[in-house]
Amino acid sequence: MKQLMLGNEAIARGAWEAGVTVSTAYPGTPSTEITEYISHYNEINAEWSVNEKVAFEVAMGASIAGARTIVSMKHVGLNNAMDPFMSISYPGVNGGLVVVVADDPGQHSSQNEQDTRWLGIAAKVPVLEPADSAECLFFVKEAFTLSERFDTPVVVRLTTRVAHSQSIVITGEREVVALKPFDQPHGKYIVAPAYARKRRVVAEERMAKLAAYAESTVLNKVEDGDSSLGIIASGVGYQYAKEVFPDASFFKIGIANPLPRETITTFVKKCKRVIVVEEVESIYEMIIKSWGLSVEGANLLPRVGELSSRIIRERITGTAPALLQAMSENQIPVRPPVMCPGCHHRGPFYVLKKLKLKVSGDIGCYTLAASPPLESMHTSICMGASIGMAFGFEKARGKEYAAQSVAVIGDSTFWHSGLTGLIDIVYNKGYTTVIVLDNSITAMTGHQDNPSTGKVLDGSSVIALDPKKIAEAIGIKRIREVDAYDIVALEKVIKEEVAAPEPSFIVTKRPCILIKGLELPDETYVVDTEKCIGCRKCLAMGCPAISFVDGKARINQLQCTGCGVCVNVCPVGAIVKSQGGAV
Repeated sequence: MKQLMLGNEAIARGAWEAGVTVSTAYPGTPSTEITEYISHYNEINAEWSVNEKVAFEVAMGASIAGARTIVSMKHVGLNNAMDPFMSISYPGVNGGLVVVVADDPGQHSSQNEQDTRWLGIAAKVPVLEPADSAECLFFVKEAFTLSERFDTPVVVRLTTRVAHSQSIVITGEREVVALKPFDQPHGKYIVAPAYARKRRVVAEERMAKLAAYAESTVLNKVEDGDSSLGIIASGVGYQYAKEVFPDASFFKIGIANPLPRETITTFVKKCKRVIVVEEVESIYEMIIKSWGLSVEGANLLPRVGELSSRIIRERITGTAPALLQAMSENQIPVRPPVMCPGCHHRGPFYVLKKLKLKVSGDIGCYTLAASPPLESMHTSICMGASIGMAFGFEKARGKEYAAQSVAVIGDSTFWHSGLTGLIDIVYNKGYTTVIVLDNSITAMTGHQDNPSTGKVLDGSSVIALDPKKIAEAIGIKRIREVDAYDIVALEKVIKEEVAAPEPSFIVTKRPCILIKGLELPDETYVVDTEKCIGCRKCLAMGCPAISFVDGKARINQLQCTGCGVCVNVCPVGAIVKSQGGAV
């Protein structure tokens, strides 16, 4: 049956058709929807893991136990999972193990533009790269076949545009795949040196077999055309190049590692000029040039950001259609992301700025506090790093610095990889204050549950873990909970805790305003324009519901959620509860 599907949805469908039994993941744009779609298939046991490393480890266990298993994450999530990823390469698999990694060229929702192809090469595992939704489905099914045929995990690499674009997919039926028996040779899954040295030889032999396979696989395609120009490309880069040069000859790469040396050499030699089109890194070009072949690409195309048909056309031909030229002359105003009206995070960061504290931040919606007007987050590097980094500042500058700084982290990120940093503070006698922003959901990636929410992926109820009890269990004595909307209480609590000569743990509580089914206050707030003095202090909150009209503050009633945080900021009491309409 033909269906229009997102790339991520097609990945999920491919997993179901391939007979997958287990699916694990940690949410991260642009990969999140894969597991959300997988959860619709009752035959697959799917979970949100607490982080990517755990997701990978659960997937390894399921694979070794004999089940076809898929684990999904974004590119920086693979960094978290690198230990198991690199370590499982030598032992190999039992049931097929497919690792779907979604890269983010252009950094739409990521801290870097790393290219997963590099990591596949480093791990000595095959990497497949689909170019549309139909290939997403087909490549996932082929990946499971390859995984079991060559005894290896297989990476399926997506990019944002493939993951989030729609195209036609022809769906099929689910393959019934029985669990494989767990009767592997002794030592196969032991990576102690005496065993791992032997498996290293096996891994090299496997790559040689995969290289031979790459020469004839249908995953790679040669499209003969005008031999004056040859294009080598994969993924969405192929789609863009095909749009610009429909008559050129194409070598479309489907298996990115290992590359088929003989067939690419034949292709290059029959073309007068060959351009390698790839986003971010010039991996294909580098490898092909190492074979002594003449190709180009990096000298023409940018290594920063996403490609587009327009960029390819302009960089290679020096021209652009008149319509595109006209569009480029009309600059569209930038609309930066902002915290929502009623956001849990607004109050805590307003207070942190007021107290002039140095804030070691983390990855989540609250990272927006680094931007104007709050500008109250000073570092944000990677998932879970805020706590360890804040303690690092204390170690570098002395314990007195702990009274001038805090670590701030979300509830999901705390469970992901913040807990170990907290333990390190206690173990190494630190003073650092840690604030957990508990908004009862994993908000940034689309409201997935986490260990604090009391629910799992299928919606069923489980025990909700309490960060305060964890903090108590590891030896922290100063533990406070405060309403994220209560500015006065927040300021008092934070002042007291950063001054304490021992570690402190603060949990701010308010659910994300966008949680489905959340009941909002019946009353909203308005500005009494007679009292408003136009001081603009309310704008320091960064609430998008507040604007200025004719020198006076104005609250948009369609946006106001009734949180009341702005009431505490106005020095003249001009913000009051609505009486059914604007004042």
